[in-house]
Amino acid sequence: MAVGTKRPKKSASRKAAARAPARAVSANGRARRATHKWVYLFEEGNAGMRDLLGGKGAGVAEMTRAGLPVPPGFTITTEACNAFYKRTERFPDGMWEQVRTSLRDIERKTGKGFGDARNPLLVSVRSGAKFSMPGMMDTVLNLGLNPKTLEGLAALTGDRRFTLDAYRRFIQLFSKIVLGIDGALFEEALDRTKKAKGAKSDADLKPSALAELIAEFRGIVKQHASGEFPEDPMEQLRAAIGAVFASWNNKRAIDYRNYNRIPHDLGTAVNVQAMVFGNMGDDSATGVAFTRDPSTGEKRLYGEYLTNAQGEDVVAGIRTPKPIADMAKELPAAYRQFEQIARRLERHYRDVQDMEFTIERARLWMLQTRSGKRTAEAAVKIAADMVRERLITKQEAVLRVEPAQVDQLLHRRIDPKADVKVLATGLAASPGAAYGVAVFDADRAEERAHGGEPVILVRIETNPDDVHGMIAAQGVLTSRGGRTSHAAVVARGMGKPCVAGAESVHVDLVKRQFTAGGVTIKEGEPFTIDGSTGRVIAGQVPMLEAEISAEVEQVLRWADQMRRLEVWANGDYPHDATRARGFGAQGIGLCRTEHMFMEQERLPIVQRMILASDETARRRELKRLLPFQRDDFYGILKAMRGLPVIIRLIDPPLHEFLPSLEELLVEVTRAQALNKPESEWREQATLLAAVRDLHEQNPMLGLRGCRLGLLFPEIIEMQTRAIIEAACRLKKERVPVHPEIMVPLVGTKEELRRTRERIDSTAQTVFDETRT
Repeated sequence: MAVGTKRPKKSASRKAAARAPARAVSANGRARRATHKWVYLFEEGNAGMRDLLGGKGAGVAEMTRAGLPVPPGFTITTEACNAFYKRTERFPDGMWEQVRTSLRDIERKTGKGFGDARNPLLVSVRSGAKFSMPGMMDTVLNLGLNPKTLEGLAALTGDRRFTLDAYRRFIQLFSKIVLGIDGALFEEALDRTKKAKGAKSDADLKPSALAELIAEFRGIVKQHASGEFPEDPMEQLRAAIGAVFASWNNKRAIDYRNYNRIPHDLGTAVNVQAMVFGNMGDDSATGVAFTRDPSTGEKRLYGEYLTNAQGEDVVAGIRTPKPIADMAKELPAAYRQFEQIARRLERHYRDVQDMEFTIERARLWMLQTRSGKRTAEAAVKIAADMVRERLITKQEAVLRVEPAQVDQLLHRRIDPKADVKVLATGLAASPGAAYGVAVFDADRAEERAHGGEPVILVRIETNPDDVHGMIAAQGVLTSRGGRTSHAAVVARGMGKPCVAGAESVHVDLVKRQFTAGGVTIKEGEPFTIDGSTGRVIAGQVPMLEAEISAEVEQVLRWADQMRRLEVWANGDYPHDATRARGFGAQGIGLCRTEHMFMEQERLPIVQRMILASDETARRRELKRLLPFQRDDFYGILKAMRGLPVIIRLIDPPLHEFLPSLEELLVEVTRAQALNKPESEWREQATLLAAVRDLHEQNPMLGLRGCRLGLLFPEIIEMQTRAIIEAACRLKKERVPVHPEIMVPLVGTKEELRRTRERIDSTAQTVFDETRT
């Protein structure tokens, strides 16, 4: 059953949660216990249960079983999500009872009580589908806080500022995700408070300022949600679980699944986990790291962290984080432990791991591990390196590199010799160069890109609602965020260039412009980004094709040893054939001869041939075309050195080689209306008459392909002669050749027979002339 592709109303999750049953009731009114298992404690799962527990749930389950420091929790299955949709967004029978039972298990393990005013347990509620969808679905942190548990947590920790900050974050997240209130209202209130209090960041706000902000947040909720902010922790949990289920079908998640070809009927799991806090002071931190560099594949810890912060701060790009290497000096014991765990996880999974962690008062906690998204360049290097390290086999290495990733390696880069004006430098978040016009919101990016215009999406920071704009854009530029921010992770996964955290780029979303290096780029004006170096460059600059690394060649050689199919290329010119051969193509599957006619010096000859009044005049122009075609075929056949080259005879209708009917009609009509001398527009009138005569109502049928050759057999003769003369010349030079001739658009046996006779006759004539 496909979950569907309609975006749910913002209030759906709240309504669904409100009517989620606490127990199942039979037809005769007696309570009954559901036998189906909807909820798994972390220790009950394993890495092989991704379909049921999602990637996040399976990952934390495996870490728990391995004895790593993981906060206790449980996973609600993807089956429960699909049942939720089948039941018109109501929890399946028995699920809520199992949630309450599992919650008691967390209470037992932590020694805390959910809703306990003296020793409160707080939990996170996170999505987690089978396939990684970074930032596409929703997460709620610090769930379980209310005015009573707030005081208990403050007394326990001795840190009122931390507790108020946690409550502020909870209200903000819950209101946006569960209650459907516009998140900008809370961001604006936060920015006003920071400005009024002279605070540079959230961490600089004092307890009194946070208390005022909480009161303002609760006022926003009362105004926009038609009621008070919910204080019952169980009510909060029910609503949050419903909201995470509902987020499976939000617009950004659907767009992401469509782009990445992820099925819509998988559903998401929900992970409920005891909270640990990275914002309890300078000995606390939160971060995201990879076991290898996801941009280059280099074998080193790669990632970022923030002290005195929560995980959403890193992912959302609200503050610019520090590189993970700095943690070795700032929190050395936690860093050493994290290094050991990272190595252990990579060896266990035999793949690069993307890990989330929190350090609470110098104690390390692992929150997640999953296969790390990586660029095409990194995927190939990591695969080749892991074979050398004997972690994986050659077969596994080949299977880990997607064909689309090899295609990404052919992307352009900026010519190092080019004279460029660098406006700003940010973080090299996703490699490759991109050129386009500046666009400042996702909807406009999608609209202009659909109109055929290259665009670069410019944002202060991206969020999951921008994914459709990122899909449409050539690249992404953000002024905030790091290499593990939403913009960076999603752009890398899409193979699109991204420059993130360019702090000297001042983005004005109201005026739709950005300023950098003293230059203002307005919406619709062009510029270039280099995701490999982090540069933001004025205008359009020269670019070069990518170079193929030794690791790419190695993996492709392994693929050659295993494959059973040959790969042939399209190639219409000698340089196409040379490049195809360099990439290992074993033939040219289609050489379209009509493309050779479109060259600037050849097109006038072709047009004169079309307009010729008799066969003699046509043959005269075809004789002029012959050397061009022969030289092209010579170059292509020479480059392929005996590999097959399938050459298609002329295919399109002749009017495609002439100017546009509409343009000619306008020119002639205008000239006549202005009473210009006939000598000035006679040539255009002649062309117009020819185009009208040759124009096809359905250009895919009619006078084209082999029928064109049968009507004008001299065209077949010229093309056949060019092919055979080129082949004979190469044979005399002792270069092996293997040309094949394709007859296009054959509809009947007779068409093929008559065309074949003309080809064979012409070829034999050339053989006789050249004594080949």
